[in-house]
Order: sequence, then C-alpha cells, then structure tokens
Amino acid sequence: MNTRLTRALASVTAVLAVLCGLAFVGTGVTRMLDDGAVCVKTDFWRNASLVPDSLPIGKGVEASSSATNLCQNNPSVGQRAADLGGALPWLLFGSLALLLFSRLLKTTLLQGPFTEAVSRRLSVLGWFVAVGSPLTGLVAGWSQSWLVGSMVPMVGSGPTVSGSQELVLAGLAAVIMGRIMREGVRMREDLEGTI
Repeated sequence: MNTRLTRALASVTAVLAVLCGLAFVGTGVTRMLDDGAVCVKTDFWRNASLVPDSLPIGKGVEASSSATNLCQNNPSVGQRAADLGGALPWLLFGSLALLLFSRLLKTTLLQGPFTEAVSRRLSVLGWFVAVGSPLTGLVAGWSQSWLVGSMVPMVGSGPTVSGSQELVLAGLAAVIMGRIMREGVRMREDLEGTI
C-alpha cells in the first residue's frame, strides 16, 4: 500500500470536504441576502414555439424567448428558499461524502486496509451514497419543480429527481465491497486463531 499517496489523497479529500462545506454556507448566505430576481430553468416548453407574451406566467415573472428560463422579480421567501433547495442539497451531500471518504482513508492509514474498521467505514460511505444521492436529487428536483410551479401556475409542480442517479450503483458497490471485506477480516481472524 502506498502510504504517501493515501495520505495525500486523505488530505485532499478533507480539504475538498471543507471547501464544499464553505461553499454550502457561502451560497446559502449570499442567496438569502441577495434581493435580486430568482431564476429557474425549465424544459416544460422545450419543444413548443411560444410567444413570451402569451405564456401563462405569474405576475412579475419574465420568460426568455424560448420560455426555458424564468425569472421572478421580487421573489417571495418561499421562492427564495426553493431556489436554495436546488443548489444547497448537492453541496451538502458532496461535503459529507468527501468527509466520509477522507475518514475511510485515514482509518486505512492507521489500521491497514483489511480491518473491521475500514470495512465498516466503507459500508457507511456506501449506504450514505446509495441512499443520499436519490434523496438529495428528490429535494433538489422538488424545490426546482415548486419554484417553476410558483412562477407558472398552470405547470404541475410534482416531485422530480434532479442530478445523476448512477451514484446509487457506486454506493451499493461500496456496501457490497464492505461486506466482502468484513467477511475476509473474519476469515483471517479465524485462521489466525487456529494457528
């Protein structure tokens, strides 16, 4: 095991986790303090040829010529919160996933790769990614759908999932690898006990 590379990777992921956390806080503060318009992109009218003046949009909403970008001047607190709900969940998810990965690498450095603690941390990271990515996507997608629905009352604002969901497979693979490692650790301990 290359400890220098693992140590460097653990440090880089810890720094990235802190940077994602700072981006989470910074984005939240700046967007809540911003008194400008709130904009959202929608694909609802993507294939339609509409005249922007004929769109059934709410008061104070401006639409682009393709009707895919909507901006609400003087947004409500709910609209501003929904705008935050589109960006902040992924920053929080990324920060926590990087933190868990950094702790996994540090445990690997301290105890070695084939230990009970490493297999446990790998399983925790896997479950976090497998369950957290769809939940994060659901929160972000619902926030964006609600924001579009608040600007265009005729558009349904049902829950959608945003972001790529391939992370679920990566998370499940990490859970399986954690279980395999745990069984390998138990077999090694049993073998050492019999010798």
